[in-house]
Amino acid sequence: MSRTSEPGRTVSSRLLEVLFAFRPGHCALSLADLVRKTGMPHATVRRLAMELADFGALDRRPDGRFTVGLRLWQLGTLAPLTESLRTLARPFLEDLYTALHQHVQLAVLEGQEAVIIERLSALEAPELVSQIGGRLPLHCTGVGKVLLSHGGTELIETVLTGELREYSSRSIVAPEVLRKEIADCRRTGTATVRGELTPGADSVATRIVNGEGRVVAALSVVVRTDSVKHHAVLPSVIASGLGLSRLLGWRPDVKIRNG
Repeated sequence: MSRTSEPGRTVSSRLLEVLFAFRPGHCALSLADLVRKTGMPHATVRRLAMELADFGALDRRPDGRFTVGLRLWQLGTLAPLTESLRTLARPFLEDLYTALHQHVQLAVLEGQEAVIIERLSALEAPELVSQIGGRLPLHCTGVGKVLLSHGGTELIETVLTGELREYSSRSIVAPEVLRKEIADCRRTGTATVRGELTPGADSVATRIVNGEGRVVAALSVVVRTDSVKHHAVLPSVIASGLGLSRLLGWRPDVKIRNG
């Protein structure tokens, strides 16, 4: 049975499935691509894609492939959390970038992944696997471990009892080791990752806290392995995280919540 015939499926759910087929690295899709990604019949996908293109949510290229349309992009910029965070965080990211000349990025939690909402990149820094809008695993990235450690018991158990992919020879996939790291991260608010996702790329990350004490984002610097000492980078990262947290309303007497 195709997914379009599943009980309870609505037109809106099928439209959303077409839209969410577009992801970083897959931003120009043909009808065949959309059919394969959604599992829906070709005729259904074509009708939905053309309707979305007529509305401006998708654009159709001369070669027949579809991309995200201007109207959909404009709608995305209205998301209050990401846009306010990006605006407030930009000076801190710029200062870190100027001081360290390394990748600096901001990420938020979505489901069981970290989503990069802002990044400043240095040409001489290590090549990264994901760009703005891209997703990172929680168990083997700096921002991921920070977000996971403050995501609550249910999220932690779901991630640690699920598939822990080994992205490199240095990826930590033993649940008992990760539990200790998560506890340390929850206590300190920081995480250091050494080549776990990308060989040769280390990450130093810290949490961003709002006025209610909830961790809403993570900030990290990604450096080439052995290019700088982590303990030299960490104070600047922590200071930036605290500064941004204060702009969001956090004060030292506000208890940081987990989950």
